[in-house]
Amino acid sequence: ETELLTSKKDVSDCNEGEDCKENGLLVRNTKSALRLVDDGDKVHSSQGEKGEAVQISNGYSGVQSPVPCNGMGELMELEDRETWSKKIDFLLSVIGYAVDLGNVWRFPYICYQNGGGAFLIPYTIMAIFGGIPLFYMELALGQYHRNGCISIWRKICPIFKGIGFAICIIDLYVASYYNTIMAWAFYYLVSSFTAQLPWTSCTNAWNTGNCTNYLSKDNVSWSLHSISPAEEFYTRQVLQVHRSNGMDDLGGISWQLTLCLLLIFTIVYFSIWKGVKTSGKVVWVTATFPYIILFILLVRGATLPGAWRGVLYYLKPDWQKLLATEVWVDAAAQIFFSLGPGFGVLLAYASYNKFHNNCYQDALVTSTVNCVTSFVSGFVIFTVLGYMAEMRNEDVSEVAKDTGPSLLFITYAEAIANMPASTFFAIIFFLMLLTLGLDSTFAGLEGVITGVLDEFPHVWSKRRELFVLGLTIICFLGSLATLTFGGAYVVKLFEEYATGPAVLTVVFLEAIAVAWFYGITQFCNDVKEMLGFTPGWYWRVCWVAISPIFLLFVTCSFLSNPPELRLFDYNYPYWTTVVGYCIGTSSVICIPIYMVYRLIITPGTLKERILKSITPETATEIPFGDIRMNAV
Repeated sequence: ETELLTSKKDVSDCNEGEDCKENGLLVRNTKSALRLVDDGDKVHSSQGEKGEAVQISNGYSGVQSPVPCNGMGELMELEDRETWSKKIDFLLSVIGYAVDLGNVWRFPYICYQNGGGAFLIPYTIMAIFGGIPLFYMELALGQYHRNGCISIWRKICPIFKGIGFAICIIDLYVASYYNTIMAWAFYYLVSSFTAQLPWTSCTNAWNTGNCTNYLSKDNVSWSLHSISPAEEFYTRQVLQVHRSNGMDDLGGISWQLTLCLLLIFTIVYFSIWKGVKTSGKVVWVTATFPYIILFILLVRGATLPGAWRGVLYYLKPDWQKLLATEVWVDAAAQIFFSLGPGFGVLLAYASYNKFHNNCYQDALVTSTVNCVTSFVSGFVIFTVLGYMAEMRNEDVSEVAKDTGPSLLFITYAEAIANMPASTFFAIIFFLMLLTLGLDSTFAGLEGVITGVLDEFPHVWSKRRELFVLGLTIICFLGSLATLTFGGAYVVKLFEEYATGPAVLTVVFLEAIAVAWFYGITQFCNDVKEMLGFTPGWYWRVCWVAISPIFLLFVTCSFLSNPPELRLFDYNYPYWTTVVGYCIGTSSVICIPIYMVYRLIITPGTLKERILKSITPETATEIPFGDIRMNAV
């Protein structure tokens, strides 16, 4: 394969397995990636000159000796960056990451709480002007610069490199509690392989005198102190929160949940240890299976008595709600956390794309699929809640008061238990929860792995399996606090404080760094080099102004109204709020610390230090045919 450089003379013979350039023609062996080393704006013209060490797009430093060739210029042999086997692997991985457990429980709850069908208006507006532009921006950044969340800042604005370290810490926090929720689902899955589901009766060892099985054949009345068997199974058998006194005394570790979590991390390790080539195949199951189950559950729910009551409650618009600021804040927060920019995942996944892949189309497709999934999940949940209200002879609002995981593990589990073929529906439902969570875990850890391997290639590039093993062990050990009898309280604390304001701050600074420091014109030129067209004024306005304002608006709302933590009947003490803010700050603090460090180690006057720190260190390579040229 040849690229014409200066003339059209004949190509000389080259040894097999080597790349050489002679008589003005560059002859490239397709087994390796080549790079032309330039000195300023000119190609080296003398034979035997030494090539400079440069940073290449996959984080590897080009310090190998140049390949000796007869003729003008020198070549440096570099390793190819791994790419997705197929385009569909990338799309399924991004969809699997974006569509997670929050789509099933968080969106339906927020929707009916904030005006039902009327909530779709602020949700759509926030998606168009905030969520999707940020989603597109991260995909474009990752695909163009082909680096993880840490080393990419050398090519954008080096002083903001602390953002990459903050992202890695946030991802580790998420891995320490998110997988525990999957361990709960796995416990339910194992418990479902019985003729009679264990959360359908009040005759078990963990039940109390308040247990009331109102769906039994006996004429049982529901009182103020009644507790359903599904709730007692969740709180007293799975979580065992009655054996803890709260955050002050978490109690011992549940060995059952520990085994469940160990198995989950084992699955995660063998799915991602080899890179996107393996995880891209696993998501064919984990990303598509939930849609099959959602469709089955939607059909089943629509045929239940009272389903229409749930749908009416879900979609009945309350237009007065649109005048409340909280509704718009909830809409912005929901679309942001649903699409998931700021976790380094989109940067990592997009960095394994081919350079000219249409990431614009990918952003629109995957974000649309994600939003539609959230909306459809609401029907899956609320048809069943309407059925529960019919059985209890209560309003849907009374049945739907459970939020978060309780909506799935208590209310929905109880509804499934009282359907015909309950064992089958329980098995597929909890399998769906597992697959929803698994590909999100793959993504979160891949964000850390890609970031660290690109930043420290000489240490970890040949030891990926070992690094992934160490990372999963660290995440497992970090999850031990969530496996205690009071672990559900720890999960709630991390969910509210470890990710929310921290991720919002990270993405706000990321948007500022790209649009204002790197430059919106330069960024749009980068997109044009990849896609062949420049983003329009709508995207430019969103990236420069609307999206940062959107993020600042949500962040300030979070900080001005910190969540009042309460789980079951336990009110969190004040000191847990302080701990929560410390957890959230521990990641974001990396950004100012690195800025100070950067200014200290940079030589020159203060002005020179600042200018050097906001100027890209290394050029990004642009493919020219099969040769990567430096962008100047």
